[in-house]
Amino acid sequence: MLNTIDLTLSLDKETYHQSLIKYQVALHALGYQVYVQERPVVMVFEGRDAGGKGGAIKRVTEKLDPRGYVVYSIPAPKGDDAVRHYMYRFWRRLPESGQIAIFDRSWYGRVMVERIEGFCAEGDWKRAYREINQFERQLVDFGIILFKFWLHVSKAEQLRRFESRANDPLRRWKLTEEDWRNREKWDVYAQAVDEMLLKTSTVTAPWTIVEGDDKYYARVKVVKTLVEKLSQELGYDPFSKGLFKGTDTAKEKKKKDKN
Repeated sequence: MLNTIDLTLSLDKETYHQSLIKYQVALHALGYQVYVQERPVVMVFEGRDAGGKGGAIKRVTEKLDPRGYVVYSIPAPKGDDAVRHYMYRFWRRLPESGQIAIFDRSWYGRVMVERIEGFCAEGDWKRAYREINQFERQLVDFGIILFKFWLHVSKAEQLRRFESRANDPLRRWKLTEEDWRNREKWDVYAQAVDEMLLKTSTVTAPWTIVEGDDKYYARVKVVKTLVEKLSQELGYDPFSKGLFKGTDTAKEKKKKDKN
């Protein structure tokens, strides 16, 4: 399934910055509508190690009101979480009405890392597909606006990013031994991810696959997808509200000054 996506898709720097600010401003307005209309929103970000999840989340939240969202990066269960159902730690972090919950990795760990590393029995992860679909159906039926993003990169691009992190003292902390071990199981993970996408991309809760080799393209696609679906769900078109008049005027003035 993932073998068919086009990882050559890209944006030049100027187009990236123009598109990003356009959709970020729109997302800011929609974030306010989420609050006004009291709609809870859940965003799930999954992907390969160094796939760009953190960078995408940063661009999503950059212009949002910080009072309106929470980002959860949930580690392996321990303590109280370890003796409860694996969904417990996600259930208790679901947003209240008018709030946004962003999950940097999620309940899909059950059918990926837990499956591959043997952290749960075969029957457990096979049953999890049904449990996840039922869980997400409950969220949507309740009124939650649900997004699921899979950020995908090629094996070669992942290696390039690993090496870049290893050589950068300020980003070296992002690279772990576990990342290298997971890379050795690239094909095993590929099979698990394909199965996950096929079994959990439903009409109610579809996956958005993000071509991630070019970070510019990936970030814009994520923010644009959020804007388009939120506009539809909330019945609010941010592009018809004159949000960009000031920006357009400034751009035109800058062009005239240059001439």
